[in-house]
Amino acid sequence: MDNNKIMIVGTGNVGASIAFSLISQRTAVNEIILTDIIAKDAEGEAMDLRDALAMAPSYVKVSNGTYKDAKDCDVVVITAGAAQKPGETRIELLKKNVNILKGMIEQIMASGFDGIFLVVTNPMDVLTYYTMKFSGLPAERVIGSGTVLDSARLRQRIANYLNINAKSVHAYQIGEHGDSEVTLWSLADAGGQKVTEMLPAEVCDGISGFVRDEAYGIIEKKGATYYGIATCVVSILNCILNDEMRIMPVSSYDSFSGTSFGFPSVVGREGVVRRLDLKISEKEGMALQKSINTLKKAIKSVKI
Repeated sequence: MDNNKIMIVGTGNVGASIAFSLISQRTAVNEIILTDIIAKDAEGEAMDLRDALAMAPSYVKVSNGTYKDAKDCDVVVITAGAAQKPGETRIELLKKNVNILKGMIEQIMASGFDGIFLVVTNPMDVLTYYTMKFSGLPAERVIGSGTVLDSARLRQRIANYLNINAKSVHAYQIGEHGDSEVTLWSLADAGGQKVTEMLPAEVCDGISGFVRDEAYGIIEKKGATYYGIATCVVSILNCILNDEMRIMPVSSYDSFSGTSFGFPSVVGREGVVRRLDLKISEKEGMALQKSINTLKKAIKSVKI
């Protein structure tokens, strides 16, 4: 299609922050369509964003619309759904959001949409799986934001301890975007040196706990997280539209386990080009299997 046109479904904090992040930087996106169940909210966000265009670094066409406008979009970003409440786990959101998702996907596919879905709504991994099921699109074209944000938090925390730039840290969280996610310490490095050789084990354990739980702290203090995930979603969008073939721990369908979960994958114009085959430690492998089992249980708990 190559219009570099995207639709953002849901103009709450996350959807609006993604749109603002897109117009605040030079990006591959040429056109953004905002849609929300509260149509006037999407219209208001589009108006507000257009006011920024005269001072924005590049011109992006911004409008509000309906699901019918998805027909010639390259990517549809799903941010709509019930919000995570303080103390509520991502999995507890599931039953509410699968029903919301089903109606959205049916209407989007009815428009003739044949692009890529990028799912951000929590519980994201399970909703990525159901987006694939409801849409009937090939698995590689249904992507979740995965553990991209978690991995960004991990790299930043490691960088703080080592007093280096986070861009020089290569480290991943994998599995569920949630309480069972796993840190791949066996493969974490900075400048080719293993992070576990530079930081004591108790510091690494503390970092893993911080990364896993930080979202709860943010939600408790300000009600929601949106700037971090918005920046990560823009990075994924640029990766897709520019065919960057970057390795990102997005969530996609794994036929071996029958679930979708975050794992380092090559991402480009076709979506997930391939998931990497990493040699992780036995301990990490067991923890990942536990995370996968958590997601399997969640998927099976939904009665459609």
